[in-house]
Amino acid sequence: MSALVLGEGPDGVLLDHEQGYNICSFVDIGRELAQRGYHVVIPEYRNHGASEESADNEHIDRDARAALAELRRVGATRVFLAGASCGGTTAAVAGVDTPPRVTGLLMMSSPARCGGLDAVAAVSKHKLRVPTLLVVSPGDMHGAVERQVREVYAASSARDKELVIDKSGFHGTDMIKRTGAAGTALQNRVITFVTDSYAASR
Repeated sequence: MSALVLGEGPDGVLLDHEQGYNICSFVDIGRELAQRGYHVVIPEYRNHGASEESADNEHIDRDARAALAELRRVGATRVFLAGASCGGTTAAVAGVDTPPRVTGLLMMSSPARCGGLDAVAAVSKHKLRVPTLLVVSPGDMHGAVERQVREVYAASSARDKELVIDKSGFHGTDMIKRTGAAGTALQNRVITFVTDSYAASR
């Protein structure tokens, strides 16, 4: 499995891309976070991008756990979990039982359940009572994605949680990557949420 590693230091960030996408989904955010002093890993799932020679992508939680293990190996002692679509579901599930310590969670257009992975169960557990930001567009799949995101939001045990409704109609990181002020504003909001979550955990 291939991954992009940016930055260095003890404060890690896991960025899990959507299925069918690749590391380019999160590379802009990853570079910005690395410039701010974070140690970023963006895994590329098996059967995606540079990892496409490995055909099995039915167990992307394994790939997310491998990325967390790499963050730990290179010195990260804490990690912020983030992902888009099934990548967000996967990040939450992988972060429940995999060190290092979790400081926050971002899920963008992430279903409540994906490929046997259950984000509702993950966010209900004590370990993920961390600052949580959920982002979704009401026009995504005619409202089906919003209903699932709201299920995750309702189940979350986090005291500090926020649901952002983005009216673009886009899915996952496409909400951020769209041109114009709204996309830039959402990207800045995501980056600020990561930094604020770390500040709150100190």
